[in-house]
Order: sequence, then C-alpha cells, then structure tokens
Amino acid sequence: MKRNIGSTDKLVRYVAGALIIGAGLYYESWWGAVGVVPIATALIGWCPPYALFKINTCRTDSRATPAS
Repeated sequence: MKRNIGSTDKLVRYVAGALIIGAGLYYESWWGAVGVVPIATALIGWCPPYALFKINTCRTDSRATPAS
C-alpha cells in the first residue's frame, strides 16, 4: 500500500477521531466506536476511499531530481 495521507490530513483525522470517540463516551453511545476508523487510517497512512478515487494528500518532494 502506498501512503496517500499527508501530515495535515493525519492531524485532522486524529482530532476528528478523538472528538467522535469523546462524543460517544459523553452520550454513552456505541457510535463513538466509529472514531476508531479515522485514527486507524491516520496511523497506517492509507485511506481506501482515497485510493479508489486516486486522491493523494502526501507532499511530493519537489527537490528530487529525475534520474539521468
């Protein structure tokens, strides 16, 4: 699996996941377990829907020079 989640995207996923889990605990709902999904995708750095739609938020290294 090629990574398709950039650093800003990861941060947003961690925060959103934590908020969803926190809301689930506050409201005593099992729906808080859904917060595990964005945290898991941030941890592995790969998102299946991004791969499906060919979205990539990883930064490309513009300093790299092509091989001669």
